[in-house]
Amino acid sequence: MAELYRNEERLGEVSKIIVNVMLKGEIHDPQGEAISRACQRLGFGDVVGVRQGKRFEVELRGPADEGALTRVGELASELLANPVIEEFVLHEE
Repeated sequence: MAELYRNEERLGEVSKIIVNVMLKGEIHDPQGEAISRACQRLGFGDVVGVRQGKRFEVELRGPADEGALTRVGELASELLANPVIEEFVLHEE
């Protein structure tokens, strides 16, 4: 936590945008299926499905305004997600 404060002092205002990347619904998710089966074996019988994904926390200099969200959206579509098989959602934390 002290590191974050030092970064804020050095960089000014620092905002964080979360990028959640998931496989598209029509894409087969073998890892999610394996986790779902493991849940059943471990006694979590109420779990009926699992989809696996990725979470990225992007820290930016400045506020998380519309321009920042647009830029992080570009980053996500070019680097963090494969638009052929994945979709992503952004939100500010």
